[in-house]
Amino acid sequence: MFTGLISDLGTVTGLELGDDGATVAVSTRLAGDLREGDSIAVNGVCLTATEVDGGGFKAEAMSETLERSALGELRPGAPVNLELPLRAADRLGGHLVQGHVDGTGVVTAAREDGFARVLEIETDAGLARYLVEKGSVALDGVSLTVSALNGRGFAVSLIPETLQRTNLGTIKEGARLNIEVDILAKHVERLMEART
Repeated sequence: MFTGLISDLGTVTGLELGDDGATVAVSTRLAGDLREGDSIAVNGVCLTATEVDGGGFKAEAMSETLERSALGELRPGAPVNLELPLRAADRLGGHLVQGHVDGTGVVTAAREDGFARVLEIETDAGLARYLVEKGSVALDGVSLTVSALNGRGFAVSLIPETLQRTNLGTIKEGARLNIEVDILAKHVERLMEART
């Protein structure tokens, strides 16, 4: 379980794509806090560290993960949002994020709004139905508030702190981002289906 508050902005040092999945290598200052077998969220996708050294880690992503997320599009040098799992004694500053990406969205517009930056995201109707204005959403693992809904998707407003500490500060139109909707919305829908 994660909070969507990014611990470090790591750098992809390698990506090996194969028929069975992929192995991603990331350099990060968090490596000292990781052991083989530990979970870590990479751009919002919960992965298991398979190798750890002093400067980074490697993790594997299976085919289903690559199909549902944008991890397969990473290239060496790309910045990635990293978060270690929530500990029972930690503060919950963002929202509950599982690291189970629901799908992706495409940035259709990026504009300045005072000191903030607004991203407009287009996604499929299957994900959009779980979004509500002022509700929570995780984009590339970052806990954000939906600032507006539109016919094609939604918008989020990013403060300077988020722009500086995450890869969202360099995102441009056309970029594909990982989306995790609020788990509570999915549970409510499932419960309502069971009653009909």
